[in-house]
Amino acid sequence: MTDARLIALLDADPDLGRLLDGDALAEARRKLVVRQHTVSPGPWDGERLRDAGPEHVGLFVVEGVMTRELALADNVSAELIGPGDVVRPWQASGPERLVPVGVRWTVLQPTRLAVLDSRFAAVLAGHPEVNAMLIDRMAERTQRLSVMQAISQLNGVDRRLLTLFWHLAERWGRVTPEGVVVTAPIPHRMVAQLVGARRPTVSTALSQLAERGELVRRPDDSWLLTGAPVGVPTEEAARIVRRRRRRFEPPPAQAHPPEHEHEPPIAPRITELHDALTAVREDNSRFRAEFNALRGEAVELIGRLETQRERRRSPARH
Repeated sequence: MTDARLIALLDADPDLGRLLDGDALAEARRKLVVRQHTVSPGPWDGERLRDAGPEHVGLFVVEGVMTRELALADNVSAELIGPGDVVRPWQASGPERLVPVGVRWTVLQPTRLAVLDSRFAAVLAGHPEVNAMLIDRMAERTQRLSVMQAISQLNGVDRRLLTLFWHLAERWGRVTPEGVVVTAPIPHRMVAQLVGARRPTVSTALSQLAERGELVRRPDDSWLLTGAPVGVPTEEAARIVRRRRRRFEPPPAQAHPPEHEHEPPIAPRITELHDALTAVREDNSRFRAEFNALRGEAVELIGRLETQRERRRSPARH
Protein backbone atom coordinates (compact mmCIF):
# COMPACT_ATOMS: atom_id res chain seq x y z
CA MET A 1 0.00 0.00 0.00
CA THR A 2 1.08 3.61 -0.53
CA ASP A 3 1.95 5.58 2.58
CA ALA A 4 0.73 9.19 2.52
CA ARG A 5 3.61 10.14 4.80
CA LEU A 6 6.53 11.73 2.98
CA ILE A 7 10.10 10.70 3.75
CA ALA A 8 13.41 12.36 2.92
CA LEU A 9 15.19 10.19 0.36
CA LEU A 10 18.63 11.18 1.70
CA ASP A 11 17.58 10.06 5.18
CA ALA A 12 16.45 6.71 3.80
CA ASP A 13 19.76 6.31 1.94
CA PRO A 14 22.39 8.85 3.08
CA ASP A 15 24.93 7.54 0.55
CA LEU A 16 22.93 9.22 -2.22
CA GLY A 17 24.12 12.56 -0.84
CA ARG A 18 27.80 11.78 -0.40
CA LEU A 19 28.78 14.15 -3.23
CA LEU A 20 27.23 17.02 -1.26
CA ASP A 21 28.11 18.71 2.00
CA GLY A 22 27.15 21.69 4.09
CA ASP A 23 24.22 23.80 2.98
CA ALA A 24 23.88 21.95 -0.35
CA LEU A 25 23.39 18.65 1.49
CA ALA A 26 20.86 20.18 3.89
CA GLU A 27 18.90 21.70 1.01
CA ALA A 28 18.82 18.42 -0.93
CA ARG A 29 17.66 16.54 2.15
CA ARG A 30 14.86 19.05 2.69
CA LYS A 31 13.65 19.17 -0.92
CA LEU A 32 14.04 15.58 -2.08
CA VAL A 33 11.05 14.08 -0.30
CA VAL A 34 9.12 11.10 -1.66
CA ARG A 35 6.08 8.98 -0.99
CA GLN A 36 6.72 5.38 -0.04
CA HIS A 37 4.92 2.22 -1.07
CA THR A 38 5.03 -0.91 1.10
CA VAL A 39 4.65 -4.31 -0.54
CA SER A 40 3.95 -7.53 1.35
CA PRO A 41 5.65 -10.86 0.50
CA GLY A 42 4.13 -12.68 -2.44
CA PRO A 43 3.41 -11.90 -6.09
CA TRP A 44 3.51 -8.21 -6.97
CA ASP A 45 1.73 -6.85 -10.03
CA GLY A 46 4.53 -4.52 -11.08
CA GLU A 47 3.56 -4.90 -14.72
CA ARG A 48 0.43 -2.84 -14.13
CA LEU A 49 2.79 0.16 -13.99
CA ARG A 50 3.99 -0.50 -17.55
CA ASP A 51 1.86 2.35 -18.90
CA ALA A 52 3.02 4.93 -16.36
CA GLY A 53 4.36 8.11 -17.91
CA PRO A 54 8.04 8.21 -18.89
CA GLU A 55 8.48 11.44 -16.93
CA HIS A 56 8.59 9.41 -13.70
CA VAL A 57 12.09 8.41 -12.64
CA GLY A 58 11.34 5.02 -11.11
CA LEU A 59 10.95 3.13 -7.84
CA PHE A 60 13.79 3.19 -5.32
CA VAL A 61 14.09 0.15 -3.03
CA VAL A 62 14.56 1.41 0.52
CA GLU A 63 14.48 -1.99 2.21
CA GLY A 64 13.43 -5.55 1.49
CA VAL A 65 14.14 -8.14 -1.19
CA MET A 66 12.21 -8.87 -4.37
CA THR A 67 12.83 -10.71 -7.62
CA ARG A 68 12.15 -9.94 -11.26
CA GLU A 69 11.63 -13.15 -13.20
CA LEU A 70 11.78 -13.23 -16.98
CA ALA A 71 10.17 -16.13 -18.87
CA LEU A 72 11.47 -17.01 -22.34
CA ALA A 73 10.00 -20.11 -24.00
CA ASP A 74 10.28 -22.86 -21.35
CA ASN A 75 13.06 -21.17 -19.34
CA VAL A 76 12.86 -18.64 -16.52
CA SER A 77 15.72 -16.45 -15.32
CA ALA A 78 15.66 -14.26 -12.23
CA GLU A 79 17.24 -11.14 -10.81
CA LEU A 80 17.45 -10.29 -7.10
CA ILE A 81 16.59 -6.69 -6.29
CA GLY A 82 17.36 -5.13 -2.93
CA PRO A 83 18.04 -1.88 -1.04
CA GLY A 84 19.55 0.83 -3.20
CA ASP A 85 18.28 -0.53 -6.51
CA VAL A 86 16.21 1.59 -8.89
CA VAL A 87 13.55 -0.27 -10.89
CA ARG A 88 11.48 1.14 -13.69
CA PRO A 89 8.63 -1.18 -14.74
CA TRP A 90 7.53 1.32 -17.37
CA GLN A 91 9.32 2.49 -20.54
CA ALA A 92 9.21 5.61 -22.68
CA SER A 93 8.08 3.46 -25.60
CA GLY A 94 7.05 -0.16 -25.97
CA PRO A 95 8.18 -1.45 -29.35
CA GLU A 96 7.11 -4.85 -30.54
CA ARG A 97 9.76 -7.43 -29.76
CA LEU A 98 10.87 -10.22 -32.07
CA VAL A 99 11.59 -12.31 -28.95
CA PRO A 100 8.53 -11.97 -26.67
CA VAL A 101 9.15 -12.46 -22.96
CA GLY A 102 7.01 -12.49 -19.84
CA VAL A 103 7.86 -10.66 -16.61
CA ARG A 104 6.83 -11.61 -13.08
CA TRP A 105 7.66 -9.84 -9.82
CA THR A 106 7.83 -11.61 -6.46
CA VAL A 107 8.43 -10.03 -3.06
CA LEU A 108 10.54 -12.23 -0.76
CA GLN A 109 10.61 -9.87 2.23
CA PRO A 110 8.40 -6.89 3.15
CA THR A 111 9.66 -4.20 0.80
CA ARG A 112 9.49 -0.41 0.98
CA LEU A 113 9.64 1.43 -2.34
CA ALA A 114 10.24 5.17 -2.64
CA VAL A 115 8.18 6.59 -5.50
CA LEU A 116 10.43 8.80 -7.65
CA ASP A 117 7.64 10.48 -9.58
CA SER A 118 7.58 13.45 -11.98
CA ARG A 119 7.47 15.95 -9.10
CA PHE A 120 10.62 14.38 -7.68
CA ALA A 121 12.22 14.50 -11.14
CA ALA A 122 11.63 18.26 -11.36
CA VAL A 123 13.27 18.86 -7.98
CA LEU A 124 16.10 16.42 -8.79
CA ALA A 125 17.13 18.62 -11.73
CA GLY A 126 18.44 21.15 -9.19
CA HIS A 127 20.64 18.53 -7.50
CA PRO A 128 22.79 16.90 -10.22
CA GLU A 129 25.06 15.31 -7.61
CA VAL A 130 22.17 13.19 -6.30
CA ASN A 131 21.10 12.42 -9.85
CA ALA A 132 24.63 11.17 -10.56
CA MET A 133 24.42 8.80 -7.58
CA LEU A 134 21.08 7.44 -8.81
CA ILE A 135 22.62 6.80 -12.23
CA ASP A 136 25.52 5.10 -10.45
CA ARG A 137 23.04 2.76 -8.72
CA MET A 138 21.58 1.84 -12.11
CA ALA A 139 25.10 1.17 -13.40
CA GLU A 140 25.78 -1.08 -10.39
CA ARG A 141 22.65 -3.07 -11.19
CA THR A 142 23.83 -3.48 -14.80
CA GLN A 143 27.21 -4.69 -13.57
CA ARG A 144 25.57 -7.24 -11.27
CA LEU A 145 23.50 -8.55 -14.18
CA SER A 146 26.72 -9.04 -16.16
CA VAL A 147 28.23 -10.98 -13.27
CA MET A 148 25.11 -13.12 -13.00
CA GLN A 149 25.28 -13.90 -16.71
CA ALA A 150 28.91 -15.00 -16.30
CA ILE A 151 28.00 -17.16 -13.28
CA SER A 152 25.28 -18.96 -15.26
CA GLN A 153 27.90 -19.97 -17.86
CA LEU A 154 30.37 -21.56 -15.43
CA ASN A 155 31.01 -25.28 -15.82
CA GLY A 156 29.49 -27.31 -13.00
CA VAL A 157 26.35 -26.36 -11.08
CA ASP A 158 28.22 -26.61 -7.78
CA ARG A 159 30.70 -23.94 -8.98
CA ARG A 160 27.81 -21.75 -10.09
CA LEU A 161 26.12 -22.05 -6.71
CA LEU A 162 29.23 -21.25 -4.69
CA THR A 163 30.08 -18.29 -6.90
CA LEU A 164 26.47 -17.07 -6.76
CA PHE A 165 26.33 -17.05 -2.97
CA TRP A 166 29.73 -15.38 -2.60
CA HIS A 167 28.44 -12.77 -5.03
CA LEU A 168 25.26 -12.33 -2.96
CA ALA A 169 27.36 -12.09 0.20
CA GLU A 170 28.66 -8.73 -1.05
CA ARG A 171 25.20 -7.26 -0.36
CA TRP A 172 23.49 -9.59 2.08
CA GLY A 173 26.41 -11.26 3.87
CA ARG A 174 27.50 -10.94 7.49
CA VAL A 175 30.50 -12.53 9.14
CA THR A 176 29.92 -15.00 11.97
CA PRO A 177 32.24 -17.38 13.84
CA GLU A 178 30.96 -20.23 11.63
CA GLY A 179 31.48 -18.38 8.34
CA VAL A 180 29.65 -15.87 6.17
CA VAL A 181 25.86 -15.90 6.42
CA VAL A 182 23.78 -14.72 3.45
CA THR A 183 20.52 -13.45 4.92
CA ALA A 184 18.48 -13.15 1.71
CA PRO A 185 15.72 -15.81 1.89
CA ILE A 186 16.03 -17.42 -1.54
CA PRO A 187 13.98 -20.60 -2.20
CA HIS A 188 15.42 -23.46 -4.27
CA ARG A 189 13.25 -22.55 -7.24
CA MET A 190 14.73 -19.05 -7.32
CA VAL A 191 18.27 -20.35 -6.84
CA ALA A 192 17.82 -22.55 -9.90
CA GLN A 193 16.70 -19.57 -11.97
CA LEU A 194 19.63 -17.47 -10.79
CA VAL A 195 22.24 -20.03 -11.91
CA GLY A 196 20.46 -21.13 -15.08
CA ALA A 197 19.88 -24.78 -14.13
CA ARG A 198 16.98 -27.13 -13.47
CA ARG A 199 15.67 -27.34 -9.94
CA PRO A 200 16.40 -31.08 -9.42
CA THR A 201 20.00 -30.54 -10.54
CA VAL A 202 20.35 -27.60 -8.17
CA SER A 203 18.84 -29.54 -5.27
CA THR A 204 21.35 -32.35 -5.82
CA ALA A 205 24.27 -29.93 -6.01
CA LEU A 206 23.11 -28.12 -2.86
CA SER A 207 22.94 -31.43 -1.00
CA GLN A 208 26.50 -32.26 -2.05
CA LEU A 209 27.76 -28.84 -1.00
CA ALA A 210 25.97 -29.19 2.34
CA GLU A 211 27.61 -32.58 2.90
CA ARG A 212 31.00 -30.98 2.29
CA GLY A 213 30.05 -28.09 4.58
CA GLU A 214 30.72 -25.45 1.92
CA LEU A 215 27.16 -24.12 1.58
CA VAL A 216 24.48 -24.97 4.13
CA ARG A 217 20.91 -23.73 4.36
CA ARG A 218 20.08 -22.84 7.94
CA PRO A 219 16.71 -23.26 9.73
CA ASP A 220 15.95 -19.52 9.39
CA ASP A 221 16.28 -19.83 5.56
CA SER A 222 19.62 -18.03 5.52
CA TRP A 223 22.69 -19.62 3.87
CA LEU A 224 26.05 -20.34 5.52
CA LEU A 225 29.23 -20.10 3.44
CA THR A 226 32.55 -21.49 4.63
CA GLY A 227 36.01 -21.39 3.14
CA ALA A 228 37.39 -18.71 0.83
CA PRO A 229 35.57 -16.80 -1.93
CA VAL A 230 35.55 -18.44 -5.34
CA GLY A 231 35.40 -17.07 -8.85
CA VAL A 232 39.02 -15.95 -9.37
CA PRO A 233 39.87 -16.27 -13.09
CA THR A 234 41.75 -19.49 -13.86
CA GLU A 235 44.37 -20.44 -16.42
CA GLU A 236 41.57 -21.92 -18.54
CA ALA A 237 39.89 -18.52 -18.60
CA ALA A 238 43.16 -16.91 -19.63
CA ARG A 239 43.51 -19.41 -22.50
CA ILE A 240 40.00 -18.61 -23.75
CA VAL A 241 40.71 -14.89 -23.54
CA ARG A 242 43.85 -15.31 -25.65
CA ARG A 243 42.01 -17.46 -28.18
CA ARG A 244 39.27 -14.89 -28.58
CA ARG A 245 41.88 -12.11 -28.78
CA ARG A 246 40.34 -10.09 -26.00
CA ARG A 247 42.60 -7.75 -24.06
CA PHE A 248 41.62 -7.66 -20.42
CA GLU A 249 43.73 -6.49 -17.54
CA PRO A 250 45.31 -9.44 -15.70
CA PRO A 251 43.64 -10.30 -12.38
CA PRO A 252 45.27 -8.79 -9.28
CA ALA A 253 47.92 -10.86 -7.57
CA GLN A 254 46.63 -12.97 -4.69
CA ALA A 255 47.54 -11.91 -1.17
CA HIS A 256 48.14 -15.52 -0.11
CA PRO A 257 51.04 -17.63 -1.51
CA PRO A 258 50.36 -19.94 -4.48
CA GLU A 259 49.10 -23.42 -3.80
CA HIS A 260 52.43 -24.89 -4.95
CA GLU A 261 55.48 -22.92 -3.91
CA HIS A 262 57.42 -23.86 -7.06
CA GLU A 263 54.61 -22.64 -9.29
CA PRO A 264 54.58 -18.86 -10.05
CA PRO A 265 51.36 -16.90 -9.52
CA ILE A 266 48.87 -16.78 -12.37
CA ALA A 267 48.85 -12.99 -12.83
CA PRO A 268 52.56 -12.62 -13.76
CA ARG A 269 52.28 -15.58 -16.16
CA ILE A 270 49.29 -13.99 -17.87
CA THR A 271 51.22 -10.73 -18.18
CA GLU A 272 54.24 -12.55 -19.61
CA LEU A 273 52.07 -14.42 -22.10
CA HIS A 274 50.32 -11.21 -23.11
CA ASP A 275 53.70 -9.49 -23.68
CA ALA A 276 54.98 -12.48 -25.66
CA LEU A 277 51.86 -12.51 -27.81
CA THR A 278 52.24 -8.77 -28.48
CA ALA A 279 55.87 -9.30 -29.50
CA VAL A 280 54.87 -12.12 -31.86
CA ARG A 281 52.26 -9.91 -33.48
CA GLU A 282 54.78 -7.09 -33.94
CA ASP A 283 57.33 -9.50 -35.48
CA ASN A 284 54.64 -10.90 -37.74
CA SER A 285 53.74 -7.42 -38.97
CA ARG A 286 57.39 -6.60 -39.62
CA PHE A 287 58.01 -9.88 -41.48
CA ARG A 288 54.89 -9.35 -43.56
CA ALA A 289 56.05 -5.86 -44.56
CA GLU A 290 59.49 -7.20 -45.52
CA PHE A 291 57.90 -10.03 -47.48
CA ASN A 292 55.68 -7.62 -49.40
CA ALA A 293 58.72 -5.48 -50.24
CA LEU A 294 60.67 -8.51 -51.50
CA ARG A 295 57.70 -9.66 -53.53
CA GLY A 296 57.51 -6.24 -55.15
CA GLU A 297 61.18 -6.37 -56.07
CA ALA A 298 60.76 -9.88 -57.50
CA VAL A 299 57.84 -8.76 -59.66
CA GLU A 300 59.91 -5.86 -60.94
CA LEU A 301 62.88 -8.15 -61.81
CA ILE A 302 60.61 -10.58 -63.61
CA GLY A 303 59.23 -7.70 -65.64
CA ARG A 304 62.73 -6.63 -66.63
CA LEU A 305 63.67 -10.16 -67.66
CA GLU A 306 60.59 -10.45 -69.84
CA THR A 307 61.45 -7.16 -71.50
CA GLN A 308 65.01 -8.31 -72.25
CA ARG A 309 63.72 -11.59 -73.70
CA GLU A 310 61.36 -9.74 -76.00
CA ARG A 311 64.18 -7.55 -77.20
CA ARG A 312 66.36 -10.56 -77.96
CA ARG A 313 63.59 -12.26 -79.89
CA SER A 314 62.81 -9.20 -82.02
CA PRO A 315 66.05 -9.29 -84.25
CA ALA A 316 65.61 -13.02 -84.79
CA ARG A 317 62.12 -12.50 -86.17
CA HIS A 318 63.48 -10.06 -88.80
